[in-house]
Amino acid sequence: MAVRAVRGAVQLQRDEAGHMAEQVAALLTEILERNGLTQDDLISIWFTATPDLHSDFPAAAARGIGIVDVPLICAQELEIDGAMRRVVRVLAHIETDRPRSEIAHVYLGAAAALRKDIAQ
Repeated sequence: MAVRAVRGAVQLQRDEAGHMAEQVAALLTEILERNGLTQDDLISIWFTATPDLHSDFPAAAARGIGIVDVPLICAQELEIDGAMRRVVRVLAHIETDRPRSEIAHVYLGAAAALRKDIAQ
């Protein structure tokens, strides 16, 4: 079993805790589904949020869908002129037999423009 990393992101329509929880939960669920993972395959998850998001911690959404025994951490993205606003990014470390080339990175909605090279 190898340790791999999977990336993802979602752009929020507004900075509201309920909306963040819904969108981050959808992103995490899609990451798990597209990669054939269960919560037991998760090692840790890093979340980052753009500086314009203040309503809640993205990690709270993970706890809300039952990811309770996995280390989670939140950080703030750099504030770069012209960067996409209201974005939550995910870097999940996982255990999987999939080769690196078969990892499905998930960029939902407008966030797909962030990484056209790896978004699937």
